[in-house]
Amino acid sequence: MKTTNEKANEQNHDKLVGNLQELLEKNYDAQKGFTKAMEDAKNPRLKGFLQQQAAQRSRFSNELTNELRNLNEEPKDSGSLTGDLHRTWIDIKSAVTGNEDEAVLEECIRGEKASWDEYENKLKEENFPPNIASMLQKQASEINGTLNKVKTLEDIADR
Repeated sequence: MKTTNEKANEQNHDKLVGNLQELLEKNYDAQKGFTKAMEDAKNPRLKGFLQQQAAQRSRFSNELTNELRNLNEEPKDSGSLTGDLHRTWIDIKSAVTGNEDEAVLEECIRGEKASWDEYENKLKEENFPPNIASMLQKQASEINGTLNKVKTLEDIADR
């Protein structure tokens, strides 16, 4: 029979793993979303930016995967159904708008806001070990930087 402390440690471990798995899934979705947006974008500068963002999210996924493995857990290996539905929506919207770069950027902004909110909520509500909290804070900061840069790229789309 487990002690109260052992049960609490197990629950904390499970909660930590669950949070990291959710963020990993979101990063898989974001990586696929940026790749899809890159394919739809017309402006070469915008395509390059979107490619960089897909690579950034791949790096985030690798970092989260490593942390999960350090916790002796098997990381998820794909994104979510919600992410698949969002990419389908981008396909439909792109078809209707003629793949306008502005529409692509609007979806990037929406996705990045959702990612930022997810990270911020988890960082506020959860008590992560210092090394994991530091990694997540750095990732959140980079997402916020991407969000700010995407907003400035809207000027490119208007041309």
